[in-house]
Order: sequence, then C-alpha cells, then structure tokens
Amino acid sequence: MKNDEYIRHVSGRMFDNAFLEFCSRIHPATPAIVYIPVVVGLMGWGLWSGTTRPLLAVEGFAAGALTWFLMEYAIHRFIFHWEGKGRLAKQFHFIAHGYHHQYPDDPHRLVMPLGASIPLALLIGGGLWWVGKPAVTLPYFCGIVAAYLFYDITHWALHFLKPRTAWGRALRAHHMAHHFACPDRNFGISNRWIDYVMGSVRRRDTASERS
Repeated sequence: MKNDEYIRHVSGRMFDNAFLEFCSRIHPATPAIVYIPVVVGLMGWGLWSGTTRPLLAVEGFAAGALTWFLMEYAIHRFIFHWEGKGRLAKQFHFIAHGYHHQYPDDPHRLVMPLGASIPLALLIGGGLWWVGKPAVTLPYFCGIVAAYLFYDITHWALHFLKPRTAWGRALRAHHMAHHFACPDRNFGISNRWIDYVMGSVRRRDTASERS
C-alpha cells in the first residue's frame, strides 16, 4: 500500500454484509478480558497441580514471549503486507491489514478480533498439546498468549494514547513512520529491536545522502 492512501480520524466500512461488519469491530478491552484469565488460570493451575515447576515456568514463558515477537514480525511483514495480484488476494489483504492502513484511527479495529485470535490460539494450543511435555509447553503457550496480549494493547495505545515516556514516544514514532512514511519498514509493533535484527528498520537519510 502506498503511504498516501489513508484517511485520518474517520471509520470506514470493511464488509457489505451487516453481520460480518459487526463481527469485524471489537472493543479494545476485549482481548484483555478474554486472555488474562486464560494466562493466569493456566499458569496458576500448572504450578498448583505440579504440572510445571517455577524455573521451567519462567523459562517456558520467556521462550513463548520471544516466539510471539518473532510471529508478530513475520505475520505483519509477510502475511499482512502481502498484497498479491488477483482479486481474492487483494481482498484478503484489505481485510487483514489494508483497511487498517487506510483508516488508521478507527478505534474499533486496533486490536485483533476474536474471530481471528481464538482460532490462532486454538491452533497453537492444540499443536502444543499434541507435542506433550506440559511442564514446558504449558508455560510456553502462556508466554505466547501474554506477549500477543501485550502486542494488542501496545498497538491500541500507540494509536489512541499520547505516550508519556521516552520509550513510548520512540515506539510510537517507529510505528507512525510505518503508517505514514515507510510501509515497507518498521514492522515491529510491540518492540523496535526486531527491525534492527532483521534489517528492516527505517534509517533517516543524512544531509549528504539527500543532496
């Protein structure tokens, strides 16, 4: 998507079908309401029942969080920004991410709808259940879900709130540059380091390079 194809401070329509249009909108607090009890409940049960141990829980949780950060980057860069050439491919891109770039200030489409996040969580959770070894895979799953939730809340805050810390201002500038200056750079949302690692961070031109 070109960086000038956006409309500020308005909401648009994603679907002609009224039911799909309703389902595509989500209150930004919904992911926290749904997934915080999942993470706390599973981790609490795992430790209380002896399914996992504190050290394994910490290590598995951290590994899961790192996994999500990599997933976040890969999904954003290679799936959300894949536009394709056919009609269906372009329609998929618009629904998955193109709408958000066109209407970046829509407050009801700043976090992932449950119709997308729940199937993804079930797919990951089911795969880890099949692997077995719950002492590791249970906190690993919780780490993925918690990091996803951090990503969703961060993305909402970057668009909706005024940051009060240097970290928040830097992260917001990083994401706003992706929206309005360089949609082919700065794919990290909950963090900036991954763009430095992957070589996709936006680097400002020096005066000599511009002349």
